[in-house]
Amino acid sequence: MPEDNSVLIPKIDVSNAPVNPPVEPKKESVQPNVVQSNKVSNSAPAGPVKWWKNKKVWLGVGIFLIVFLVYNFIAGLLIYSQAKKLAASGEKLAAVAATGNMPQIKSEIPNVRRDLKGLRAKFILLGWTRIVPYFGGFTADAGHAMKAGEAGLDALDIVVTTAQPYAETLGFAGDGSVLGEASSGEKTTQERIDFIVKAIPEIVPKLDEISAKLTIVKNEIDQIDADRYPEKIKGKAVRTKIVQAQTLVDQGVSFVTEGKPLLEAAPYILGIDGPRNYLVLFQNDKELRPTGGFMTAYSITKVENAKFEPVSSNDIYNLDAKYKPNIPAPDPIIAYIKGPYVLSQNWRLRDMNWSPDFEESMKLFADEAKKVGIEDFDGIIGVDTQLLVNLLNAIGPIGVSGFGNFSTQTEPKCNCPQVIYELESFADTEGPIVWDPVSGKIVYTPPNYDNRKKIIGPLMNSILANALGQPKEKLPDLFEAAFKSLTEKHVLFYLLDEKAQKAVADFGLGGKIEDYDGDYLHINDANLGGRKSNLYVTEEVHQEIEVKKDGTVEKTVTISYSNPEKHDGWLNSVLPSWVRIYVPKGSELIAAEGLEDKAEPYEDLGKTVFAGLYRLRPEGVAKVTFKYKLPGKVGKEYKLFIQKQPGLDGPLYTLKLGRHEEEFLLKVDKEIKIRI
Repeated sequence: MPEDNSVLIPKIDVSNAPVNPPVEPKKESVQPNVVQSNKVSNSAPAGPVKWWKNKKVWLGVGIFLIVFLVYNFIAGLLIYSQAKKLAASGEKLAAVAATGNMPQIKSEIPNVRRDLKGLRAKFILLGWTRIVPYFGGFTADAGHAMKAGEAGLDALDIVVTTAQPYAETLGFAGDGSVLGEASSGEKTTQERIDFIVKAIPEIVPKLDEISAKLTIVKNEIDQIDADRYPEKIKGKAVRTKIVQAQTLVDQGVSFVTEGKPLLEAAPYILGIDGPRNYLVLFQNDKELRPTGGFMTAYSITKVENAKFEPVSSNDIYNLDAKYKPNIPAPDPIIAYIKGPYVLSQNWRLRDMNWSPDFEESMKLFADEAKKVGIEDFDGIIGVDTQLLVNLLNAIGPIGVSGFGNFSTQTEPKCNCPQVIYELESFADTEGPIVWDPVSGKIVYTPPNYDNRKKIIGPLMNSILANALGQPKEKLPDLFEAAFKSLTEKHVLFYLLDEKAQKAVADFGLGGKIEDYDGDYLHINDANLGGRKSNLYVTEEVHQEIEVKKDGTVEKTVTISYSNPEKHDGWLNSVLPSWVRIYVPKGSELIAAEGLEDKAEPYEDLGKTVFAGLYRLRPEGVAKVTFKYKLPGKVGKEYKLFIQKQPGLDGPLYTLKLGRHEEEFLLKVDKEIKIRI
């Protein structure tokens, strides 16, 4: 209706009207359509204009997008340019580090640090991408990588600063600032070792600083999700490189953290604070046994002021001939080795390294060896033939008076290193050994029995003498050979001093079966009468891991063994091997295939064990499969710790969990973490 003040409504004079005039019904005023239409047309406001039809809005959006794209393009170019600078300086530092030139390494660190700082500054330009779904993960990873790089450079700087005064002594280039005569090229390896040992008290405190920096690196690198990256980009590996970097950093942190107690124990182990006597056991890894190999010979070695002096050596059979067996042997040894166990089912000394845990095996062996006069020693050191090969690779061929020359050149007669061929030839009995059924003592031996394995003592003496007399140019290779032998479990320690033993065990030199909060795997083989067939056997392990929706885990572990060489009846023969796989305690076996003889699952060393016997023939293949269910459930992360058997070179492992696939040679114990 029109308002009262409309010009269309007549005005009434109400000045003389009654106070309460009668109210009449109000009539509806109907105006002509034309008039009403004109009124609406003239007074109604225009409707809102849709924003998507507004050219100014689109112009603004277009300008923003252009500026945004230009900004990010320029930012990308700046970051790319700076990244190239960092890559170049990083490659230069890596090249210098490979030479071992400490002064040059130290001079290159500031250049890399400068370029890394520049990259971080420019990367801020793209910091906004952190909030973008999916892409934000890559931005965060880049931030973690740069922080890790800065802490890593700090750690490297401390290492170089700490090591530089001793660089020339170790055979590297240094400034000789505090060395004096110690940097002379005429100094022997032994004198250089003496110098380094005396410097240990000064080196140990620096390990805390290095460990703190490396821990930062580890924390940052561990936050990078390798699975979000492709396997390869333009033919170059990406995902595996990230995994390798994470593994390397983890190992570095463990190495430094656990290396400090070992360095603190070094004066005891090396006889600095008093002479030490060690029983050295030679384990033939070509006849594989649980702790690394068949215990074929032993030596008594004196160590004083880091000087090793072998006192005597002998055959393990001569020691066993004095021993009266009194402990029941494990069933597999009785069933498959036979020989003396047909006469008496009690353990012989030479077979007592049955536990995969070196410390457990040596406790038993040491107690029993004392009964035949082997006592007054401070510990046992187990070594295998790979130690000899590693050292000979570093120092070159050597001669041993009365026994000839030895090297690592391939011997066609066995397709193996010449030193291995000579050792096995010299040890060959060329006939059976006969035990008396009543006394259990040896009553008949083949012609060369008295001389078998006597080569080991003189050979080790010669290798030590040659190694300790090498010029400084050979020192890096020697240190590398020693380090490789230690970390790959070709040298193991069992020390009677508890503190020293804990130090070597924590560093991974004790051959212990470790406790672990997560999935665990240790595969252990024992040659029970297959001659020296392990010389030729290769091993591959495939793990298929399935995580169910409720978090439970089922695993299928397939172990493939192959022997490509022909039967010769001497080194290579049919191999009866007792395999045990140690898995988390409480695991349930679903199926086991490929075994001739199966043991019921049992518990040992805090683990559940699945075991049985398979036979591998020359030029043959054997495949053993275990399928089992893990105890408990996993959450957002699956963790696995794999421990290598001592004596093995490096079995090939593959692992598959969903989209995650990984392949590696198990040279050292390995921890794997996978986000689910």
